Formats: sequence, C-alpha cells, structure tokens
Amino acid sequence: MKRVMIFGFSGAGKSTLARRIAEKIGTEPTHLDALHWLPGWVESSREHKRNALRPILEREKWVIDGNYTRVLFNERLNMADTVIFMDFNRFVCLFRVIKRYLNYRGRSRPDMGEGCPEKIDLEFLRWVLLDGRKNRGKYRSAIRGAAASGKRTETLKTPREVKDFLNNL
Repeated sequence: MKRVMIFGFSGAGKSTLARRIAEKIGTEPTHLDALHWLPGWVESSREHKRNALRPILEREKWVIDGNYTRVLFNERLNMADTVIFMDFNRFVCLFRVIKRYLNYRGRSRPDMGEGCPEKIDLEFLRWVLLDGRKNRGKYRSAIRGAAASGKRTETLKTPREVKDFLNNL
C-alpha cells in the first residue's frame, strides 16, 4: 500500500482515515478540502487544485482524501494501488458533522485550509443529507472498476469496519 485514494460522504471520516493510513505508511496525507478552500471559505479554481495535485500524484507514496470528481479523479483512481469508498449512513455522517463542529467551532480543523473556521449552515446540512449523495452511483462504479483492475479496494460502511481495517493494516 503506497498510493491510497479515499472518497465518500461528508462526515464519514475520510480525513481521519487518511491521517491514520499516512502515518502507517510513512507519508503526509493530502486533503482535497484544504486545496479547495482558500481563507474565508473562498473556493479555489479547478485549475489551482489540479496544479497543486499533479506533483503529489508523482510521489512514490501518497494518501489523498476527498471526492472532487472534476479534479483528476480518474488519474487518482488509475494511479492508486488502494481505493477506499466510505459509504456511511447519512445520519451517522450528520452526527459526526455536528460533533466535528462542536469540537472545532471557531477554529480551522487540521484537514482544512487556514482561515476556514468550522461552520454548519443549512446548505452544508443539505449537502450531508441529500445533495452530497448524488454521486453514490459513480463512487460504486469507481470502486468496482478499481477492483476489476486488480487494485485493493475497500467499501467501509461503519466505524467498526474502519477500525477493523486499520487494525489489519
């Protein structure tokens, strides 16, 4: 396991899993949210994200978490040796998002760009519960394709499955 791609739903724990895997394989995680959000919750351009991500993809080892299907998604998928889909229940994700908000309220969390203090608004809650799940079919197709091409794949649906996965690394 040298190149790990993690995608899934907001609040599933992608960034936490990325940090733990990166620690085990001896690299730093790359959080796509940190590339996407500039200070003050300003969105960066697609080109900015692509330019920042290209050199990371050339490294011998990497762990990248985040969806961003328009930002070198297929390239990440093709170059990864391990692909993980975090397919958590929307209400587990909602609970975790609220817990994360309470934990980081007023501060930027480690997997987010500086100057982006943790927040919850109706738009984000709608994303967690509804809109962010619209790509589920694409994610399932991506994980099936990765498995068919011989890559190590995992679909993790519960915190227990994540714990077991990490314990078996």
